[in-house]
Amino acid sequence: MFENLEERLERSFKILKGEGKITEINVAEALKDVRKALLDADVNFKIAKQFTDDVKTRALGQNVLTAVKPGDMMKKIVNDELITLMGGDSVDINLKGTPAIILMSGLQGSGKTTFSGKLAQYIRSKKGRNPMLVACDVYRPAAIEQLNVVGGQINVPVFSEPDCKDPVEIAQHAIVAAKTKGCDVIIVDTAGRLAVDEQMMTEIASIKKAINPQETLFVVDSMTGQDAVNTAKEFNDRLDFDGVVLTKLDGDTRGGAALTIRKVVEKPIKFIGTGEKLDAIDVFHPDRMASRILGMGDIVGLVERAQEQYDEKQAKLLQKKIEKNQFDFNDFLNQIHQIKKMGNLKELTSMIPGVGKALKNVEIDDNAFKSIEAIILSMTKKERANPGLLDGSRRNRIAKGSGTSLQEVNRLLKQFDETRKMMRMVTKNKGKLRMPNMR
Repeated sequence: MFENLEERLERSFKILKGEGKITEINVAEALKDVRKALLDADVNFKIAKQFTDDVKTRALGQNVLTAVKPGDMMKKIVNDELITLMGGDSVDINLKGTPAIILMSGLQGSGKTTFSGKLAQYIRSKKGRNPMLVACDVYRPAAIEQLNVVGGQINVPVFSEPDCKDPVEIAQHAIVAAKTKGCDVIIVDTAGRLAVDEQMMTEIASIKKAINPQETLFVVDSMTGQDAVNTAKEFNDRLDFDGVVLTKLDGDTRGGAALTIRKVVEKPIKFIGTGEKLDAIDVFHPDRMASRILGMGDIVGLVERAQEQYDEKQAKLLQKKIEKNQFDFNDFLNQIHQIKKMGNLKELTSMIPGVGKALKNVEIDDNAFKSIEAIILSMTKKERANPGLLDGSRRNRIAKGSGTSLQEVNRLLKQFDETRKMMRMVTKNKGKLRMPNMR
């Protein structure tokens, strides 16, 4: 995400490279490029101008230490101002109430139904609550069926009344049903339209008035840029929603919506959708997003994802196996599965400072592990547990069974052997193994 904006901003900072200090002349030249970069990212002209004016004021009033390069100082100032522009601090979702009621709003095609499922899974796994999804889109063909499929994938109950065409009644009945079923959070998925219209706005306003939700979230497709910001403003004027959800941030988005929507509607961005899978949901942290926009990565976010997959008990067992040189292909396969659960590989690399930029034009296939998994799964249980058994004839059989070549099998075995030696050396030198899924 934001690859083009990142590249343009980096170019702006290079204008100050070689300068001994920040002056009104060189900062004006750099900020001219920054403003162009923001406009190309579909940031509103007035906001882009105000942003660069604020950066200029701070930069000219800054006492730059001789040890700090002007370009680095400018990047620090832009980073701080981006954080402020996007809201400063992350804002948690309000789950007070029994049940807590969350009303989803947005245009058709914004990813509202899918995100409702992501939010349900997030609330259950991260908040320890028992959510229920509510199908209040009575217009779009297969909308109820889609929500039922989503609910089934994450094992969350879905309340629907296919024969009822009044979304207000459905939402009210859902509250009663939630109490009966012991669900303490309900997420109400509402109808959207291809554009804002009076019927839709009146309907969702009526639902909100009838069920009095703790949270009203506006879901917006971030790929629509300033159109998303304008739509958010219209919804907020009628609904006075509590927060924004930006979907499709993993796509070819220029970033204008993420940068300016907070400034326009004065409501926090609470969540972002970063992929198609139902666990591809992140809390929005302005400081981390600013770091990623400026190419500085998001190590904190990466570590958090790793910790979610980290099992201390398994790690201790793995440590003992490594110490005894018993690390086998079952363990290797398990490590691959843990990495895959963290998210798509392209996004993971973008969270490592410098790596995302270095691999900008490199295609990273999410199926990169596919051939490795095929080779391991073509081994017998005995072979996976005892890699030393893999002689020439066994390797030929595995290559044929996995649809790979003998060279690929040999290469994997060599890499596995080197990995095993390295892990044993690290364990021996440090006395313990930390975060094996990050090795």
